[in-house]
Amino acid sequence: MTEYYLAVDIGASSGRHILGHMEQGRMVMEEMHRFYNGLTVKDGEACWDLEQLFEEIKTGLKKCREAGKIPVSMGIDTWAVDFVLLDDTDKVLGNAVGYRDKRTEGTDRLVYEVLPEQELYGRTGIQKQIFNTIYQLMAVKKKHPECLEKASAMLLVPDYFQFLLTGRKASEYTNATTTQLVSPKTKDWDFELIEMLGYPRRIFQPVVKPGTVLGNFTEEIQREVGFDCQVILPATHDTGSAVLAVPSNEDKTLYISSGTWSLMGVERKEADCSEKSRGLNFTNEGGYDYRFRYLKNIMGLWMIQSLKKELQDAYSFAGLCEMASGETISSLVDCNDSRFLAPESMIKAVQEYCEDTGQQIPKTPGQLACVIYRSLAQCYGKTVREIEEMTGVHYKKLHVVGGGANAGYLNRLTAASTGKTVLAGPTEATAIGNLMVQMMAKGVLADLKAARQCVYDSFEMKIYEP
Repeated sequence: MTEYYLAVDIGASSGRHILGHMEQGRMVMEEMHRFYNGLTVKDGEACWDLEQLFEEIKTGLKKCREAGKIPVSMGIDTWAVDFVLLDDTDKVLGNAVGYRDKRTEGTDRLVYEVLPEQELYGRTGIQKQIFNTIYQLMAVKKKHPECLEKASAMLLVPDYFQFLLTGRKASEYTNATTTQLVSPKTKDWDFELIEMLGYPRRIFQPVVKPGTVLGNFTEEIQREVGFDCQVILPATHDTGSAVLAVPSNEDKTLYISSGTWSLMGVERKEADCSEKSRGLNFTNEGGYDYRFRYLKNIMGLWMIQSLKKELQDAYSFAGLCEMASGETISSLVDCNDSRFLAPESMIKAVQEYCEDTGQQIPKTPGQLACVIYRSLAQCYGKTVREIEEMTGVHYKKLHVVGGGANAGYLNRLTAASTGKTVLAGPTEATAIGNLMVQMMAKGVLADLKAARQCVYDSFEMKIYEP
């Protein structure tokens, strides 16, 4: 009898239910449900509709039942840093504000009044991003102090969904590290730091590892979806799951998790919290089995996604890639410039950057896509050199996993800019990594080495030479 495992993978623009099972030593996946996600403005804040997302989660579960493919376990991963506050009756306090909202502007200064930026990095190893949870909580403390006063729990988004399924609260480690409030030494909340910042200690839930069995569905959920299921925590940070699915067992493996964000880095056993590392803006996010994902956050395909949307989806991603490959425009932008984080118009933001820096202004869709893709590749090349400087390792290959593995033009540019052989795939890396943890927890896959070999055997890769 086939045993199915369910990965619910929710990104910033869409979510999907992916069923996985094993056939003759290979992982086989099937999409059961796909749904939209996006920010909407509520009370002047950019918010997630978590109620609707949870309805979609349950809809996908019902589709599994209707197909006669009931999973033995499931796990949910999402983006990082965003959270909800719950009162003592488990009701959400305030809005589920998204990380692209501007409420955190200026909150870094308030944090650094308590602990200077250099000391904060030395303590947590997490790169400064103005939307990190540490700054979002400061925004709540400043603008809605009543919410913090009434709060009895803080749950990051995937932890909240899994609480709704099981009635049990916990903070999964890989996502908790992105808050900038976890110690890389203790692998637990830095309660001294939390108290220094004036955040209530009581709201922080126990930190648990990926692979933890959270529990079974509540009776209410069982009645609604028509079956019971065990909830096993994956690496709930989608990048944590994606990096798990990098199909390599080499000790020194370079990767890009390429999606809305491009996360470029390596796995390490110890965090590098040095001032040099901070100066280069690297981060030490938690990984599976307490590894560290030593990486840099790069703006990523968000810029292309925004361009596509602004062009009213008149072109597919493949179409934009093809048009870009035929252009000769040489203009470049700094992908990590804050103006590209949440502009009203990505087209205008790219054009203004080029104008401000005295470069040719891209005007056609092909030129705009070309500038974005070439700029991303240039950023990848610079980041590779910095990683090699910080690790003292020369890498010959670069694995690209996630949706960006389909962007052939970008992969060719990346091979050229980095001087590395690019191995692109698998594209559904996040869902695969989610399933890997469940299967390891169930003993279907013996360990991480066996799981990564399974990914290598199960999914195709495309190769691009420099």
